[in-house]
Amino acid sequence: MIEMNNIAVRCEGVTKTYGSGSTEVHALRGIDLEVRKGELMMLVGPSGSGKTTLISIIAGVLDRDGGECEVFGSDFNEMNSRERALYRSQNVGFVFQLFNLIPALTAAENAAAPLMIRGLKRREALDRACEVLDRVGLGDRTRSLPSELSGGQLQRVVIARAIVHNPRLIVCDEPTSALDHETGHKVMELLHNVAIGIDRVLIVVTHDARIFEFASRIASMDDGHIMQVVNSHHDLEQKKEN
Repeated sequence: MIEMNNIAVRCEGVTKTYGSGSTEVHALRGIDLEVRKGELMMLVGPSGSGKTTLISIIAGVLDRDGGECEVFGSDFNEMNSRERALYRSQNVGFVFQLFNLIPALTAAENAAAPLMIRGLKRREALDRACEVLDRVGLGDRTRSLPSELSGGQLQRVVIARAIVHNPRLIVCDEPTSALDHETGHKVMELLHNVAIGIDRVLIVVTHDARIFEFASRIASMDDGHIMQVVNSHHDLEQKKEN
């Protein structure tokens, strides 16, 4: 049995519906999921199965309709907009499929954005961003603009931006989909090495079977449900065969 103090994310009966009447779409239909501290949980399944909706609720950028969802013991639905934004700025990091970097800013300025949003002085934020960029192998590209970087380098800037404020939860939406196999593998190694810790958790939405090996556990979703949670890619393949 998993002790409650080892649970980073707890979802019970989480529901989410978009639209109404003839356009109503039930994106989540009663999700039960626990993510443990120190693990990399992958969410897999077909497009439209609810994966991105689920991580958006977990990360506090989307409201759920029903059920319960706690992140390190806190519930976003019990916070006002200011409290929610503050909690996210301190505890949540995002890595998106699209890089969402600001073209006119350097790598360091993009990576420093979460710190400046929190009110850190520009020089201090940039110094911290440069340190993190060095950790992800871009110490010599801190002054480069996004247009001067390769796809793999851009994703490393995004990772630096996601971890610069030392968040306890990092959510990733298709972080390797735009990358070739070798670059995608390196990005996942990097995410695993810099993001996983005793009091942290990493949740990755992906269709990319090439990176399943990095998962601590894999949750399969379909039609707004968690169908199964397995401990490894090998276990997932065995259940598919059976």
